[in-house]
Amino acid sequence: MAHLQVEYYSNCLIRPVQFKVLLPNDPNNQWPPEQKFKGRPMKTLFLLHGYTGAAGNWVPERLPALYNFAVVMPSGENGFWIDGISTGHRYDAFLGVELVDYVRKTFHLALTPEDTCVMGMSMGGYGALHVALAHPDHFGAAAGLSSALIVHGIAHMKPGDENPVANYEYYRECFGDLETVEQSRNNPEVLVDELLAAKKPLPKLFMACGTEDFLLEPNRQFHAFLEQRGVEHQYFESPGGHDMTFWTEYAEKMCTLMFGK
Repeated sequence: MAHLQVEYYSNCLIRPVQFKVLLPNDPNNQWPPEQKFKGRPMKTLFLLHGYTGAAGNWVPERLPALYNFAVVMPSGENGFWIDGISTGHRYDAFLGVELVDYVRKTFHLALTPEDTCVMGMSMGGYGALHVALAHPDHFGAAAGLSSALIVHGIAHMKPGDENPVANYEYYRECFGDLETVEQSRNNPEVLVDELLAAKKPLPKLFMACGTEDFLLEPNRQFHAFLEQRGVEHQYFESPGGHDMTFWTEYAEKMCTLMFGK
């Protein structure tokens, strides 16, 4: 497995940024791994971290070699992977357009939506679902694990309000006007309705959340919304909390669903 760290200048974030890449391009000939799709053009997974996290791998490393896919790991800081209101906080444009284009030009990867997936946990789960729905011409599938689908929970917060995670000022910076956020494109439900109204194909959607996770109810609500709209998707619940044990288990399951066919 080749491990790379790349730095380039981001015009969306207005600074040099780094991202990590895993490439299964050096199989061990002495102990060859099982390779179900050897010879298939390499696919790409953009892997997103959560709130307070950083770029890193939480996919079992045998999977990229098994299914022949690269892993691209950017840093979204605490920006929720969406375009904030201040200069240099265009995280959706960075992830959904600029970084995809850079990976295409530099590595000749992620050339089509069918070859490009995105997965994240917590804040990154929200980011994965949002960016795929906002840019279905770049992402063919998205997997959200314990997704922080918090739009309805933060709507109508006022200056001085806060919750156990952050305060009003933080959410306004990330999501914009909290009085109208539920009607904005930062609400994944709005993006779904836009695609349905335009009769455009939606990316394949996968979701999972633990039954002891504090984000279980918003995940159930988005699952119910997708069912009401007749949007094909796969949703999983099983015992587990908001932790790496659950995310590692479902990272393997989601990679099998996205790359194993």
